[in-house]
Amino acid sequence: MNNFFYHNPVLLEKSICELITDPNGIYVDVTFGGGGHSNEVLCRLSKKGKLFAFDQDVDSKKNLIDDRRFFFINSNFKHLKKYLNHYEVYKVNGIIADFGVSSHQLDIPSRGFSIIKDGPLDMRMNKASDLTAESVVNNYEQKKLYKILKEYGQVSNAKEIVKKIVSHRNTKPIKSTIDLVKVVENTISKFSKYKILAKIFQSIRIEVNNELEVIQELLLQASELIKVKGRIVCISYHSLEDRLIKNFIRNGSFDNLDNRDFFGNVQKPFKKIGGLIVPDANEIKKNKRARSAKMRIAEKIWNIFYLF
Repeated sequence: MNNFFYHNPVLLEKSICELITDPNGIYVDVTFGGGGHSNEVLCRLSKKGKLFAFDQDVDSKKNLIDDRRFFFINSNFKHLKKYLNHYEVYKVNGIIADFGVSSHQLDIPSRGFSIIKDGPLDMRMNKASDLTAESVVNNYEQKKLYKILKEYGQVSNAKEIVKKIVSHRNTKPIKSTIDLVKVVENTISKFSKYKILAKIFQSIRIEVNNELEVIQELLLQASELIKVKGRIVCISYHSLEDRLIKNFIRNGSFDNLDNRDFFGNVQKPFKKIGGLIVPDANEIKKNKRARSAKMRIAEKIWNIFYLF
């Protein structure tokens, strides 16, 4: 197996322990990244087991695993069902998803995700995508920029920040990550500077990569693909992601309302397994990225139509 990892997998032991229900089964890691979770899955599978891994970032191909049971798809996980069907896989035993930006992407300035390292305003998880952070910052209308910062980052002074961005770009385009930081930093209290900057960058990143919509698409496809008593394990890093996952597991919908059929029966494909899981102090000390992680586990149920 490949020893090249570009991040420490969060909640590794707990996530894979909960994921594997049948060592002979078929599993999917939809966020391959450095291969940490995938390697652990393969360690726990029998010779008959199979693992399919998805990642849209071409850099992840550096970490491919030399194992006959391993199949890699260099694509966004929103195409999960299509590619699995190509391999004549129509049902799987489990899916693991570790959402958000990887440590590798944050650490490479040229990817444009970092608030402290100068690089082009990019933020694309898929380098072949057309939309970049530079395009969002310099071309989006003021109202749309405000909506992005308010909804995706919950930035309290979004209106003031957006006015500053628009005023500056009218005279000179904002080209780099540090350019953007310098433009907005005077609107931010020095006591919360990095927290607010992180929210601004998060908002733009979510827009560039259409992150919330693809998570919804994944959950819907997972409800069709996972076998009864199979599991989905989701690790998220901010409240917007976690809310989508929690609501879908609990209600079968992405809002806080039950998904009911004509007769009033709750219609949902999963039941939760245990409660919310977060890293302990020891893991956070070893891996700072883990501090905001939240993990939820759900199991496919026999009958998705039942009385609430």
